[in-house]
Amino acid sequence: MLLQSRICKSRIVWFLIMISIIAAIDSKRGLGKNNDLLFKIPEDFKRMQKITMGHPIIMGRRTFESIGRILPGRTNIIITRDPKFNLAFQGLALEGYVVGSLEDAIEIAKKSPGSEEIIIFGGGQIFTEAVEKDLVDILHLTVVEGDYKADTFFPDYSKYKEIKREEISDKNYKFSFLTLMK
Repeated sequence: MLLQSRICKSRIVWFLIMISIIAAIDSKRGLGKNNDLLFKIPEDFKRMQKITMGHPIIMGRRTFESIGRILPGRTNIIITRDPKFNLAFQGLALEGYVVGSLEDAIEIAKKSPGSEEIIIFGGGQIFTEAVEKDLVDILHLTVVEGDYKADTFFPDYSKYKEIKREEISDKNYKFSFLTLMK
C-alpha cells in the first residue's frame, strides 16, 4: 500500500493507494500463448470490467496491441521500451499514456481518477516485475482448471493469502474467481 496526499480545500488529505493485479490463468499459472489469452470467458470479462472500471490500468505494449484499443472509463497507461511507439499514430494521444517503466506508470496512475486502486493489467513481464518488486497488494485472479500449454506464465503468488473464492462452471470451463491479499 502506498500513502498518498492531496490538497483538498486548503487541507492535506491522506489516503491509501492499493496496487492490484487482474489476470486469468490456468492451473499451472499459464497466462497466455502466442501473445493471446488462453481462454475467453464472458463471466471473466464482466468481472474484469467491473473491477477495473474507473481505475487506472497499467499494461505492457504487447498486451495493449493484443487488445487493439484504449479501454474506456479507465486511464490507460502503456509501458514500452520501444521509443518509436506512440499513441498519436493510432489517433489515441489524448486517451492514454506511454511510459518507459513500471515506476513511471505508477506515478501517472497515482495522479489519475480512481487512483485508490491502481490495477496492473498485463502482461507476464509486467506482472513478474510488480510481484518481484513487492509492489502488489491484491490479486484478482481467475483460475481455470487444466493445463492450456501456455508460453507465458504468471509469477509465483504463494505469499498471498486467499480472502475470497467463487467457484463457477460453464459449458466450456470450470474456474474460480479468487481475491488474494499480501
